[in-house]
Amino acid sequence: MFRTALRNVLSHKARLLMTVLAVMLGVAFVSGTLVFTDTLGNAFRNQSAKSYDDIAVAVTTYADQRDEKTAAIDAATLKKIQDLDGVASATGRVDGFAGVADPDGKLIGNGWSNTGSNFAPGKDGKDAQYTFTDGTGPTAAGSVALDKDTAEKGEYEVGDKVRVATNGPVKEYTLSGVFTTEDGAVNAGGSLVLFDTPVAQQLFLRPGEFKDVNVSAAPGASDQQLLAAVKPLLPEDAEAKTGQVRADEQADQTESALSSLNKLLLAFAGIALFVGIFLIANTFSMLVAQRTKELALLRAVGASRRQVKRSVLLEAAVVGLIASVVGFALGLGLATGLRSAMSLIGGKIPAGPLVISPTTVIAAFGVGVLITVLAAWLPARRAAKIPPVAAMNSQYAVATVKSLVLRNSIGAVITLLGGAAVVGGAAQAGSNGQLLIAGGSFLALIGIIILIPLLSRPVIALVRPLLQRMFGVSGKLAAQNAVRNPRRTGATASALAIGLTLVTGISVLGVTLGQAVDKATTDNIKADYMISMASGDALDESALTALEKAAGVTAVSPQQAVWLDIGDTSLSASGVTPGDVQKVLTVDTVAGSLDSLGKGEIAVSDKTAKSHGWKTGDSVPVTYEDDKKGNLKVGALYKDNEFLSPVLIPRDVVAPHQGRADIREIWVKTDGGASAANEQALVDSLGDNPGMSVMDRNDIRDMFGGSINLAMNIMYGLLAMALIIAVLGVVNTLAMSVFERQQEIGMLRAIGLDRRKVKRMIRLEAVVISLFGAVVGIGLGMFLGWAIGQTVASQIPQYVLVVPWGRIAVFLLLAGLVGVLAAMWPARSAAKLNMLTAIKTE
Repeated sequence: MFRTALRNVLSHKARLLMTVLAVMLGVAFVSGTLVFTDTLGNAFRNQSAKSYDDIAVAVTTYADQRDEKTAAIDAATLKKIQDLDGVASATGRVDGFAGVADPDGKLIGNGWSNTGSNFAPGKDGKDAQYTFTDGTGPTAAGSVALDKDTAEKGEYEVGDKVRVATNGPVKEYTLSGVFTTEDGAVNAGGSLVLFDTPVAQQLFLRPGEFKDVNVSAAPGASDQQLLAAVKPLLPEDAEAKTGQVRADEQADQTESALSSLNKLLLAFAGIALFVGIFLIANTFSMLVAQRTKELALLRAVGASRRQVKRSVLLEAAVVGLIASVVGFALGLGLATGLRSAMSLIGGKIPAGPLVISPTTVIAAFGVGVLITVLAAWLPARRAAKIPPVAAMNSQYAVATVKSLVLRNSIGAVITLLGGAAVVGGAAQAGSNGQLLIAGGSFLALIGIIILIPLLSRPVIALVRPLLQRMFGVSGKLAAQNAVRNPRRTGATASALAIGLTLVTGISVLGVTLGQAVDKATTDNIKADYMISMASGDALDESALTALEKAAGVTAVSPQQAVWLDIGDTSLSASGVTPGDVQKVLTVDTVAGSLDSLGKGEIAVSDKTAKSHGWKTGDSVPVTYEDDKKGNLKVGALYKDNEFLSPVLIPRDVVAPHQGRADIREIWVKTDGGASAANEQALVDSLGDNPGMSVMDRNDIRDMFGGSINLAMNIMYGLLAMALIIAVLGVVNTLAMSVFERQQEIGMLRAIGLDRRKVKRMIRLEAVVISLFGAVVGIGLGMFLGWAIGQTVASQIPQYVLVVPWGRIAVFLLLAGLVGVLAAMWPARSAAKLNMLTAIKTE
């Protein structure tokens, strides 16, 4: 029976090709994902170990320049650490945002990974953390050093003037040197600027203080001994750990970050394999149906049911093994491609070999073979039931009424249970509802897949008159062929239905959330521009002063982050400019007047006021960030707004209680609205600072909604593989259908159906099946998109369900195109059949 199984695989190479392709794609995605994440994890783990290779003890503080109460390492403490027995060196470090302008004045890097630090040379004049390839480290206030990649991107050479942006005004420095580094920010596509230590302290913390200290051990000294000696010298909030522990923590953080990516990619690989199951099962079902007489003869000559079943499963295992080998090789190429793609978009991955672990190999081959065998199990079971007498009856194995009733009943029950769970989940807000929807959607999808053969007849019957009217005999035959074998049609359409369910659900949810964000932006922002740091850090107050003086500016207000203890509750507040805040943001008052802000009073959101029992005119006790106490009068209540904090407070009231203002964005209204001239005036007033973003209202909308569009595009790209497998399923079904109907096609040709009409018949059959699957998938996807949206609707005030009819029309059009393309080869094969040979085919 093993030889028989191999012979059958070799004799049906073309028919099994699509199955091999489907399994191959799924295995490639699984193996590529595992190899890629293992390779990245190993590379970053080695980098972490290298970064802390010479560090015995790493001291970290949470010192903040804006809060003078946060403890740092002062020069005296650093000297005590340096004087400890067993310490070879102790280097103080301080860091923060620093961005470099390219020749066009634009920021090099992505903002959040643009960092600055201090050059800390030892007795030999070198800083062990950096290797200089040109020049030297900065040892004067007016000089800086750049990492090699940034220097190349900016076309800078030693001696050139470099414009560097920090949280304060942009300044020009002389480039003293270029270095290489294992710094994680640089490897993430950012930049690193080294300053002389006093300059870095002034920019990023406080004079004479350090955020971190790296301690190297002298020969013979143990890391644990040094750790025990260092700890008593540190401020209360400082944290000291061995370099090995820090390296392990960094490696764990990297692994955790990669784990999320790993799970996402594997989820889509699972979807692709789930779709592939239908293709595989359909292929083997058709092969079994075509070989009814052959299998019956095997039974007649003594083969047992178990042997016949084993023969079909062996075929599946061989196909799965071949597909897994090819898929694994393709996966290695995919992993290499992903690594190269990350480099192209600016991510610098540490050098290292591809990591192919035994787990990856076992998972890839296990998935490929197991999925194929499982998908072939039902067809194999059906093959084992074929009695010897079937060798004389080609009509054997037609589904009985009883089996169809049982199938449809089970499908209906599962669908109803799934639908009820989805509706129940939609009624609950938050993650609990989403979990219920996830379980319900899986059940609903399984139920619909079971019911698809039942649904195919009435749905396709609706379009049959149209097909007949538009395409005549070819259209009529296509519609009849599409429902001739409902199970086959259902299995083929199911693959498309699954893919389009996910695509449509994502589209409905994404477009709805995007429009809600867009409407919130439009309704709540009156300003023409928003100014912020590209790094996400706080702006310096000098930026606010400069904008207030800029030409064409009619109103300016920051949202200065403030924390207030009012009574026994800690509330976030925004320090704003009285008189201007209502000109740049929508503040709908429900009681009192915003003019009260000019009198030193506060405005409170209506929900916050209601929860505390406050009303206009009330005086509330306040504790500021510097622990000083006072009383503030509630001068106005306003409607809740996602762009406003629960409390608005005049900037001059809170200024004495903050060491340095925490201004995350500044809103600006200009005379005549947004224009190139007004934008340039703002840029000029800020000193053409590459570290600051000047965004108009369109940019603001893109910023808030861009992540949604990006996520949708990534989802579309990943789901494309599932749709490709669905296309392969349509091709396979049609090819085998043509093979089965050779005699019928020959008869049609003999009685006058020309080749062109035969091609049209096959194409229309493919289009009908594809559109049927698309309609089912789109309907279910819209239902799931609505349900998931309901769980977040209460958190998004502007949420209103939006059905993207334009995209849905595109999906239907693409489904029709899929049918046309999938039918090209089968239609051509059918049209080329020799009439006499086809009629004689047994």
